[in-house]
Formats: sequence, C-alpha cells, structure tokens
Amino acid sequence: MNVLVIKNNVNTPPALVGDHLIAAGASLTIVQPHDGDALPASTEGFDAAVILGGPQHAGDGKNYPAFAPMLNLLRGFHDAGKPLLGICLGSQLLARTFGAAVKRHDTFEIGYLGLEITPEGQQDPLLAGLQPRQHIMQWHEDTFEMPKGAVHLMSGATTRNQAFRYGRTTYAFQCHFEVSNALAKEWLDAWGHTIAKYYDSEDAARAAVENARDGIVRHGAAAGDFCRVVTQRWAGLVKESRQARAA
Repeated sequence: MNVLVIKNNVNTPPALVGDHLIAAGASLTIVQPHDGDALPASTEGFDAAVILGGPQHAGDGKNYPAFAPMLNLLRGFHDAGKPLLGICLGSQLLARTFGAAVKRHDTFEIGYLGLEITPEGQQDPLLAGLQPRQHIMQWHEDTFEMPKGAVHLMSGATTRNQAFRYGRTTYAFQCHFEVSNALAKEWLDAWGHTIAKYYDSEDAARAAVENARDGIVRHGAAAGDFCRVVTQRWAGLVKESRQARAA
C-alpha cells in the first residue's frame, strides 16, 4: 500500500506514525507543498493519505496557496473511499474540507494534556478498548468546528473538539499523537521560546514548557502506545479499503 504523506513543515515529520505504517507494509510518498513540492494531481496510485501539522493557519488560503488544491485532493481521497488521517493542522484542514470552520482558539495548548475518548469514540474501530482518558502531546493555537455528520471521538477540558471521524475512512486528531519522546523534547528545546506571546509573563511561558517536559516523562510511553494502536488499526483500514476497491 502506498500512503501519501503531506508534510506541512520541515519540523513535523510523520515520526512514530510513519514508523508504524512502514512496519505494517506501507510505502510512504512524502511531499512538502509549502516548500515547492507539487501535490499529486489525483489520488491515483495512492491508497491513503496522512496530513501532518505545521505553523500555518488552516483558514489562511491567501498566504498559503497550497491549501486550495490540497483540500480538493483530500476530498478526492474521501470520495474514493481512500482513508485519510489528519494530525493537528491536518485535522483542521480536514474540518475545512468537509465544510466546518477553523478559527483562532482563545486558549493556547501545549504539553501532554488530558483527553477523554467520548462514548462514541469508545465504540470506534480505531479507539475501542483504549483507556478512556489519554494524555497526548498538544501544540496549537487554532481549533475547528465539527463537520456536519462527523462523529465526535475525543474531547479536552479546554478544547472540546479533539478528534472526529467523517464517514468510515476519514479521521482527524488535533493532538500530536505521532511524536516520539525524542521529537517532543526536540520541539521544546528548539521552539519552546516562541510560545512567550501566549502568556502574561516569561515565567508563565517557561512553566508551560517545563510542564510539557515533565509530561514526556509521565505520559510519553502511554502516548506512544496510543499511537501504535491507532496507527496499526488505521493501517488495517487502509488494507481493507484497498481490498474492497479491488474486489
């Protein structure tokens, strides 16, 4: 199976999700459309797509012209029954693809915040049987509305819409469940200073970064297990969808 990976920023690789997909037999085709790579003209040759995070605002098509053809491509994947997996910015782009609004949040989220799998999520093929409360890495200032008809899968105390399924094969997660412990630490080391604008003081910003570092120790292993299970199950969905199209 060939999975298209849309990498929206050089610092947001597929990480653990990519590792688990490769282990499941996937070949990854990675494109960076904001850095000059051309998006595929169609879904032909691909069985699924992963849309990763980045610093862009999903609603800002003026400054990010790659978004318009990207949304059309994502709609094409969905209409063809080819699974989609959106992470952080990727989840916001999927919300836009299916007619929902994306907006600046009134709360900046960073670190391994508590998330609840909703009752509907507990019945979902990707999330069934997992612990209802998870702590997954967050780093975002925007949030999305739920597309009409979507199934609400996960919720947080300060961001209600954390994950959804649209149809049978499209999944969106606001949280960065793809990050390894090493990548989370790398982000905090390299970019932690950039969050000061979201806080009233430098001390508050430093405290948020340190809390996120502590979260790696407290929750990183369990978050990695969440990523493994969800990615493996999504890979199974990709295989099932491919077989169904070939039948």
